[in-house]
Amino acid sequence: MRRAVWGAAWLVAVALAPMRTAAQQVEVVDDLGQRVRLAAPPRRIVSLAPHATELVFAVGAGARLVGAMDHSDYPPAARRLPRVGDSRSIDLEAVAALEPDLVIVWPTGNPPSQVERLAKMGLPIYRSELRRLSEIADAMRRLGMLLGEAEAAGMQAQAFERELTALRRQQEAKAPVRTFYQVWPQPLMTLNDQHLASDVIRLCGGVNVLGALTPLVPTVSTEAVLAADPELILVSAPPASAQAAQQVQAWRRFGRVAAVAHGQVRAVDPDLLNRPTPRILLGAREVCQALDDARRALGRR
Repeated sequence: MRRAVWGAAWLVAVALAPMRTAAQQVEVVDDLGQRVRLAAPPRRIVSLAPHATELVFAVGAGARLVGAMDHSDYPPAARRLPRVGDSRSIDLEAVAALEPDLVIVWPTGNPPSQVERLAKMGLPIYRSELRRLSEIADAMRRLGMLLGEAEAAGMQAQAFERELTALRRQQEAKAPVRTFYQVWPQPLMTLNDQHLASDVIRLCGGVNVLGALTPLVPTVSTEAVLAADPELILVSAPPASAQAAQQVQAWRRFGRVAAVAHGQVRAVDPDLLNRPTPRILLGAREVCQALDDARRALGRR
C-alpha cells in the first residue's frame, strides 16, 4: 500500500514538473525588436554597458549581476563587480568564465563582431538601446519581466513616468534656445538628434544646432559650431571638476558666439544625461535649468 501511494505521488510530481518549468519560462522583445526566451529568470547576469548595469539594479535584480564593463559605477555596489572589458573591447574569455545565463549588450557601444561571437557561444543576449525618454519606462518593464522582477520594475517605471510627465508640463511653451552639446573636446564631438541626450534638450525647449548631422556621435569642427552660433553651450563633464572648468574656459575665447557673449557655457554631468536610466531625470532638470538661465540672459521667457 505504501509503495502504491509513493508511486502515485511520483507520477503526479512527474506530470506537474513540465507545468512548473513552462510557468517559469520568460520571453520578451528587446530594444532592437529581437525575442529573448529563457527557460527561467536568469540567475547570473553580465552587463556590457554602465546604463544596463544601472537598469538591472533599478528593477531589483542587482544581486544577480556577476560581471560588468568599466565605468559601471552606479549604484555603489556596481563598482565591486568583476570587470569584463571596456567600450573598446569585451573580454570574451572573462564573460564565458562567469557562466552567465544572460548577457545584456549595448549595440552602439559594444564591438558588433564581439557581440556576434557571444551569440555564437550560445549565450542568451538582450540588446539594450534607448533613444527617447518615453522608452525608458517600457524598457524597465520588459527587463523586469525577463529578470523575474515584474512588480518592482513596474513600480519604478510608474514613478519614472509620473516624474517625466510633471517635467514635461513644467517645460511647455517655453521659448526655444539654440543649443550645442559638446560630448568630447578633442576631437570635438557632439550628439545628433537621434541620441537620447538630444531628446532631453528638446524636452527643455532646446534646439540642437548640429542635430541634423548623420552619425549618432559626429566629429565636428570649431568653425561649424561658430557658424551655428548657439545660445547655450553644454559641455559633458562633472560640473565641479577641473575638467569642466577647463572645457568651459576653452570656449571663452570665442566672444562673438551668443552663448559666450551672454555667459551661457555650462557643464553637465554625462552620467546623468547620456545614460538611459531613471537618473536621467536628474540630468534633465540640470539641462532645463541651464536653458532657463539662458532665456533670462537672452531676455526671453
